[in-house]
Amino acid sequence: MPDILVKKTRVEPGEASLEVTIPPDNVKAAEERATKVYQQRARLPGFRQGKVPAAVVRKKFADDIRQETLRELVQESWRVAQKQEELKPIADPHIHNLKWEDGAPVTFEFHVELKPELKLQRLGGFRLTRKVAAITAAQVDQQLNTMREQRAPWTPVAGEKPKPKDLVDVIIATRETGEGEAKDPQPYQFVLGEGRAIPDVEERIMNLLPGESVDATVRFPDDFAEEAKRGQTRDIRLTLREVKRQELPALDDAFAREMGDFESLEALRATIGADLGKEAEREADARVRTELIDQIVQANSVVAPRPLVERVLGAYAQAYEVPEERWQQFAQEFRTIAEAQVRRDLVLDYVVESQNLRATEAELDQKVQELAERRGMPAAQLYASLEKAKRLRDVARSITEEKVFSYLLSQSTVEQA
Repeated sequence: MPDILVKKTRVEPGEASLEVTIPPDNVKAAEERATKVYQQRARLPGFRQGKVPAAVVRKKFADDIRQETLRELVQESWRVAQKQEELKPIADPHIHNLKWEDGAPVTFEFHVELKPELKLQRLGGFRLTRKVAAITAAQVDQQLNTMREQRAPWTPVAGEKPKPKDLVDVIIATRETGEGEAKDPQPYQFVLGEGRAIPDVEERIMNLLPGESVDATVRFPDDFAEEAKRGQTRDIRLTLREVKRQELPALDDAFAREMGDFESLEALRATIGADLGKEAEREADARVRTELIDQIVQANSVVAPRPLVERVLGAYAQAYEVPEERWQQFAQEFRTIAEAQVRRDLVLDYVVESQNLRATEAELDQKVQELAERRGMPAAQLYASLEKAKRLRDVARSITEEKVFSYLLSQSTVEQA
């Protein structure tokens, strides 16, 4: 049988296009195999299963047979392309420009995203500065106040206009210009000052007493999230139904005991300070790692291939549930971040492969055991849960990254500031 022909037509970092030509004899053989599969499956009136004539099957299941034939031809062509071109794909290929006419070769193009070839000449010899931010009493106080707000009940307020940080219950209805009738009333609850409502709405709420209403024209700010509404005005009727205010508990030893196993407020302060200190240490480590990657990228002129950047942008857009109409704006705003992510991943993957630092099964088992002990559950149960949620690879990736940065930092000098 003739060979499937594969010709590389375009190559750029992270992407390639391949022209595929499948001889008619190969197409005919694949069609015959697909027809036999449907002959064995077919249940048609007047015929025993497996005894339906091929001509009847081809007529009855023409579209299905064609799809099965194409699936087989694409799979076989992809195997040939990978072997011939020694490709390192990061995803299944896309099919473009399919042409399939009876008696003629089937032709199409593979568009393939590839792992770019990368050779880093310099991985060490950098000078890095690690600076841990000092924890201040003001930061501890801020954390204490946050804890007080989380524990404080909301109490209704009567006879007073709302203030920032009050919880308001409002009804907002739309008004047609020049008409007094309000339509489509909608209830909302939010805390004033948290940015949940536009400034014009909050300003008018703070001029109302509970039970009062006002007709107003409000303007959406120029930096509003929905671009189409920026600078636009709306005529609304605003009704303030209820105001609630938090009564913060006293900051004393009794409050500390309510927050956990603390004998006094000072003990709670000490624990908060220690926790903030640990967070500052983690942030310092993260900054060192970012600085190190930046220096490696600059020293080796690492480029972020466009196809990989587009893939990362797509993942970001999906995670943030970005609507299709905002895709271009979103891509423009996040492209720099996506490019940095791609360069970071390329560097880490290179070090993993060149230094053989991938997480082992033993290391993964040990990490799961540690996590299980922290959560007070059997390791086997946690392992099964992570496997079901397809998160084991995330745990393995975190182990691998720790090994990579341990290696990279050992090749450079880290000064404490």
